[in-house]
Amino acid sequence: MSSSRPDQPADAEAHRDASFDDVWATAQHFTGWLTEAQARLLHAEALAAPGTTDALEIGSHQGRSTAVLAHARRARGGRLVALDPFVDGRLFGGAATRTIFEKNMATAGVRDVIDLRMAYSTKERASWSTPLSLLYVDGKHDYWTAGDDLMWAVHLPEGGAVLVHDCYSSIGVTLAILRHVLFSRTLRYERRAGSLALFRVGRPSLADRGRVLAEMPWWIRNVGIKVLLRLRLRPVARLVGHDSPYDPY
Repeated sequence: MSSSRPDQPADAEAHRDASFDDVWATAQHFTGWLTEAQARLLHAEALAAPGTTDALEIGSHQGRSTAVLAHARRARGGRLVALDPFVDGRLFGGAATRTIFEKNMATAGVRDVIDLRMAYSTKERASWSTPLSLLYVDGKHDYWTAGDDLMWAVHLPEGGAVLVHDCYSSIGVTLAILRHVLFSRTLRYERRAGSLALFRVGRPSLADRGRVLAEMPWWIRNVGIKVLLRLRLRPVARLVGHDSPYDPY
């Protein structure tokens, strides 16, 4: 199995930055935990993915990443399937978050290329059979759900991108990566932008596996920072370079 990347349009590189700036000018104002560097990586991969095949986002929240992905897919003549159950609760907001999401997508001008499905990814996967061009995972961060979400990659072509947020930051997500990617024969790790990790469908080399292990010190640092924040020891967290009230992302 080769590790080739899907073909991309000849003019994709020339227009990538300009088109990203267009959507980021709007999307950056949507509530979310996606940095500009991470959004730029998402946009570039979604633009490079095979044209008319749908991309899949697991976990949309208020749509910061959704807008970026949908903008790029429209440029390729494709669509974005967005899966989010919009569950109730203090951290998620339920129906209110869904309302904000819809408003944000209209503001970004991308609602017409989004197929929003209020569903759990683990349940939707059981009956899914359609090919996908790209997979973005930012759903529930426990080990079992994150591991199940990685299984959507079977619907991607050779060289297809799998992007995982809060990788090497979340304990559950990282354990799922160690279990399902470190010893995988079909996914290889390339790089990351903060906690957004880029994997690609393809047979991994020893160097690819080594890159996963090389991220372990950064993961341990991030877990330590989370402990410090829970203990309200932000001054100590600053000593290791974390000057934010939020978990590393």
